[in-house]
Amino acid sequence: MTTSRTVPETPVPQAAATGNKLPWSPLLALSTAAFMGILTEALPAGVLPEMARDLSVSESAAGQMLTIYAIATGLSAIPLIAATAAWGRKQLLLLAVATFAVANVVTAVSSNYPLTMGFRLLAGIAAAAVWAELVGYARRLAPSHLQGRAISITMAGVPLALALGIPLGTFLGSVFGWRLTFGLVAGISGLLLFWISVSVPAAPGQKAGQREPILQALRLPGVVAVLFTVAAYVLAHNILYTYIATFLDEYDMGGNRDAILLVFGIASVVSIVITGALVDRKLRTLTIGSAALFVVAAVLLAVAAGSDLVVYASMVLWGLGWGGVTTLLQTAVTDAGGDRGQALLVTTWNSFMAGGGAVGGILLATLGPTSFPWGVLALMIPVLLVVVVARKHAFPARRPDLR
Repeated sequence: MTTSRTVPETPVPQAAATGNKLPWSPLLALSTAAFMGILTEALPAGVLPEMARDLSVSESAAGQMLTIYAIATGLSAIPLIAATAAWGRKQLLLLAVATFAVANVVTAVSSNYPLTMGFRLLAGIAAAAVWAELVGYARRLAPSHLQGRAISITMAGVPLALALGIPLGTFLGSVFGWRLTFGLVAGISGLLLFWISVSVPAAPGQKAGQREPILQALRLPGVVAVLFTVAAYVLAHNILYTYIATFLDEYDMGGNRDAILLVFGIASVVSIVITGALVDRKLRTLTIGSAALFVVAAVLLAVAAGSDLVVYASMVLWGLGWGGVTTLLQTAVTDAGGDRGQALLVTTWNSFMAGGGAVGGILLATLGPTSFPWGVLALMIPVLLVVVVARKHAFPARRPDLR
């Protein structure tokens, strides 16, 4: 049983999904929307001390601007998708991007902490709408044998924002100030609105008779296995990524943080390219390989992080294992559960992303920074086992509807 036969999908004009070519302009517009969602969420991390000072709050309180965004995205995904099921999908996407623009404008000019937090919450809700629409749009814009590649292009904005957008935003914040940086992000969001409006085709919402309860997707074969993989993989990644500076300081490598993260970012971009080229034919192999690379990286960091060479090698392996994961898991969950599976993934991903900081904090307080790689292993070994075992429905050798 495949999702294309069991889960009603929102249609788009048939012409958009025919032939052997990908519609690059709308896919790149969608990828930019993903980029802006992550950039809007994570940009405060790079300018946190300056924001805290200007808002007259502690750095800990300023850090909650990231937390409230992630929690809002995770908690609002399912009810938001259910409430807007009948809306035109393009209109919903445009409204979400417009909310990014407004929220960043308010952040740029506000000196009121509660007001800033309120618009951060709204931006997090808007992100839930963006994440829910991107994969469905990408699949419908591409012919069936290129859907995985279309998803890879669309979701490339996520690791690119983390690898390139955040460092660039941090640099601009140091040169021009954090307020101007948020203003620039708002301006880019405005340009993106125009791009989407002229490039992305309209798509109607679902009629009342077509809608099925989102949580019922948990009964579809493969969905739970994919969601477990999402939860554990994202939690493991964020435990280590959130506290990477603390971990590196433990081994007197804090001064090399920028170079180390650049290596991680470059490896992530390479992973995106490889995944995009092969995901339609090698989803299972790529997912197993990604998990295995992260496991090896964690083993090296656990037993030999005192060596600079080992740390850099681990960053390469971790980046190669992480960069394509967004595409792989988005594709797998939509194959298994359709649009409803996608809604569940948004909730799972953001909830466990927010949980990474909390779990990492507990490990730091109780066992110290050297425990982070061991925490990653405790999560990633079960992930690897699940991906290997769930070969029938969750991570099949041949994706549904591909010949």
